Amino acid sequence: MSVHLVGGGWQDEPDGVAYAAFVREAAERAAHAQRDIPRVAIVAIRDDADEHVEKLIAALAPAGDVAPHVTAVAEGAVVPSDAFADVDGILIGGGLTPAYRDAIEPHFEAIRDLVGDGVPYLGFSAGSAIAAANALVGGWLIGGVPIAPEDVAEDLDDVTVLPGIGLVDVSVDVHVAQWGALSRLVAAAEAGLVDAGVGIDENTVLIAGSGALRVAGAGSVWRVTASEQGVLVGTMGATA
Repeated sequence: MSVHLVGGGWQDEPDGVAYAAFVREAAERAAHAQRDIPRVAIVAIRDDADEHVEKLIAALAPAGDVAPHVTAVAEGAVVPSDAFADVDGILIGGGLTPAYRDAIEPHFEAIRDLVGDGVPYLGFSAGSAIAAANALVGGWLIGGVPIAPEDVAEDLDDVTVLPGIGLVDVSVDVHVAQWGALSRLVAAAEAGLVDAGVGIDENTVLIAGSGALRVAGAGSVWRVTASEQGVLVGTMGATA
């Protein structure tokens, strides 16, 4: 199964394109468990968590039916141990990335084990950022110098990289074209805070699984790699 990294964003009329492969994989997993509809863990950690979950379910709906197993808690609250029990897919939502990382950290190993056992993972915005082994959780300054808009700071000043779930080996930034976050990823690579990263536009998914990386949705995925010649930047468009 695969890791699906969505760069955030909402559509007025959801088309499900960025979620289709995830729902399909969850359905395949459910079939092995003799379930007609995949049971998907949906986790939201924010003060308006219930509303956020409703929007995530609406975004999934055009891609196929799921049975949501919902965990909706406020920032700073504990995510219960049964949040990921007996599920065919895992969806971690968006909001304040450091809050998501801290709340999900006790479950990192369990999530890795589930994905290793064939359960697909989908991150939405913050859920994508914390999927990385080295999670870029926020910040807008490096050495006191602004390197990105303050609006992308996630309540942090210095660009901060912390251990994440470890489902992908490159760091992840999100809302890239929409929020001007690409410069943060480039600066983080140049400063040696990350070796490589991907920046994902809104309503766009990067799918990492067996075989080549795939991109689906409305935008692009930006590849950033540190090299002896400087930081190299390229893009990937929709392939799936």
